[in-house]
Amino acid sequence: MEILTFTVTPFFVNCYVVKSGGEAVVIDPGDVSHDLSRALGDVSVRMIVNTHCHCDHCGGNAALVRDTHAPLAIHEEELPLLQAMEAQGQMFGVTVTPSPMPDQYLKEGDTVKVGSVEMDVVHAPGHSPGHIMLAGEGLVFVGDVVFAGSIGRTDLPGGNHHQLLESIRAKLLDLPDRTVLYPGHGPATTVGEERRHNPFLIGL
Repeated sequence: MEILTFTVTPFFVNCYVVKSGGEAVVIDPGDVSHDLSRALGDVSVRMIVNTHCHCDHCGGNAALVRDTHAPLAIHEEELPLLQAMEAQGQMFGVTVTPSPMPDQYLKEGDTVKVGSVEMDVVHAPGHSPGHIMLAGEGLVFVGDVVFAGSIGRTDLPGGNHHQLLESIRAKLLDLPDRTVLYPGHGPATTVGEERRHNPFLIGL
């Protein structure tokens, strides 16, 4: 398995490409950069996944669907946010290309497969109602649930601080310390590092 990271948009979103066996899954294409397009030139894109549908994480959906013909997948509870992408962009003073409708809804317990890699879909609401994470062997793509030294904001529509903390407690903190967390913004971290040093997780 190969994991590539592309930092895109003025919000410095991490777009991840997971490659295995000539296939790829793209996670959170906030924009489609030249480097991202080039990285996908030698693989078949099996799926495009939005961990959640804030505009900074899915602004590249339309271009990527057009270029790869891959199905777009989200959690069903994120659909209202996906449909409101242009209004979201206006809130932050940016222009956002509307996304196509999703081809597939992902829910807790589903599996996303790419080559020989399987990742479990984990529903982790709080930052947004239908936020999902993708958990593979020894790693989790966590979106905006948790960051190195911080957690996702909950002051946007659909956010719930208590729900977010419960998602982190129930879905992440029981994982082994060495589990690598790939967040939507900033550097990768580990469960152990966040358990010990993240000030927002004290007492969980």
